Amino acid sequence: MKAKKRCLWAGSDPLYIKYHDEEWGVPVHDDRLHFEFLVLEGAQAGLSWMTILKRRDGYKRAFADFDAEKVAKFDDKKVEKLLQDEGIIRNRLKIKSAINNARAFLQIQNEFGSFDKYIWGFVGGKPVEHEIKSNEDYKASTPLSDKISKDLKRRGMSFVGTTIIYAHLQATGIVNNHMVDCFRKSEV
Repeated sequence: MKAKKRCLWAGSDPLYIKYHDEEWGVPVHDDRLHFEFLVLEGAQAGLSWMTILKRRDGYKRAFADFDAEKVAKFDDKKVEKLLQDEGIIRNRLKIKSAINNARAFLQIQNEFGSFDKYIWGFVGGKPVEHEIKSNEDYKASTPLSDKISKDLKRRGMSFVGTTIIYAHLQATGIVNNHMVDCFRKSEV
């Protein structure tokens, strides 16, 4: 039986393969999942995605199943508790950013009806398709991620630089960056 052809970055680690095959690049239209990826991608800053994937369950528990309304209510006492939580990256700036971003996320939901409407509005509701033929074709950012990053920062979010936002766009299927010969390219 012929092995499935995947994006090269998926490698051979079972956790990465599962993430690639089941989640990465699948169009997301659920605000909770958008918030989850924003928290996780912000936590990743300066670290590997594998480091975060291995702690995903810890983040889910620590950040109230990524319920933005609950996270927005976290106070300084909760921050101190999270700084002791070995299931997450214990970085004060990243933790406080996640809380602050939850508040901004709620404001975006209030203004647009949902975060999903807001973020997909940048691409007219349809995924951007890229022709990725090799790892060299992947970019760290694009004018689209620059624009969204700038707008999110204007709205008070942090740890939403253009590289983090581009990772979000790829993870949530707003940008389809599966390689042209990857079995997932046409599926998502």
